[in-house]
Amino acid sequence: MSAPSDMLRTMIDAALAAGEEIACIYAAGCTIEEKSDGSPVTIADRRAEAIILDRLGAAFPEIPVLAEEEAAAGRIPELDGRFFCVDPLDGTKGFALRNGEFTVNIALVEAGVPVAGVIYAPVPDLLYYGARAEGAFRARGGAPAEAIATRAPPAHGLTGIGSRNHAASDTDARAARLGIVDYLPSGSSLKFCMLAEGSADVYPRWGRTMEWDTAAGQAILEAAGGRVLALDGDRETGPLRYGKADRGFDNPHFIAWAR
Repeated sequence: MSAPSDMLRTMIDAALAAGEEIACIYAAGCTIEEKSDGSPVTIADRRAEAIILDRLGAAFPEIPVLAEEEAAAGRIPELDGRFFCVDPLDGTKGFALRNGEFTVNIALVEAGVPVAGVIYAPVPDLLYYGARAEGAFRARGGAPAEAIATRAPPAHGLTGIGSRNHAASDTDARAARLGIVDYLPSGSSLKFCMLAEGSADVYPRWGRTMEWDTAAGQAILEAAGGRVLALDGDRETGPLRYGKADRGFDNPHFIAWAR
């Protein structure tokens, strides 16, 4: 197994450093605030984002960064064909509920496509990363990374993954139409990782998400052999794309497939 590229290594190091800060705040406890859109935010979000911006800016000053808390404050850089997409603490509700289902997400986007991604879950110390032409990997508790890959659809039916906190009201009926016979709830971008490591088969999302929620997960899943497609109703319309400033960087509904 080859070592990660310099770009991916920098993204990994930034995610680990941010995760260490988040873990310290998680252990001590903190106040949960509310942003103007009603979503939760904490000092952990802000400190983690500052760490990531500092590290990415020092290593790649020429690449702009679209980051959740900066965007919430109206600080959105001029984006061209290449940019980082950052969610410093995905799953703030999981952080508040203290269920461990929260992650640091960092992706590199090129021409609308997430080509490299890192997802780090600080509490179980679980790291996922992947990139186009490099493959996808998982590392637990600081152990050496192991390659991961999606699985073929089981003959007995599909295992679906859904949001623990944001499931749409008609999710069960739509899931049945997809051939889902078992269902695993999960929070944060770990849903993409479960597909990438071969634990499940499909993640349909009929609800609002933002680009920083999905970019790293899409990059890892696609590096592992999967795909993420935008939806118009229940119709697949092509790969989920990034840099959608005209939409305020929100995503259409989408479906993520293992294979």
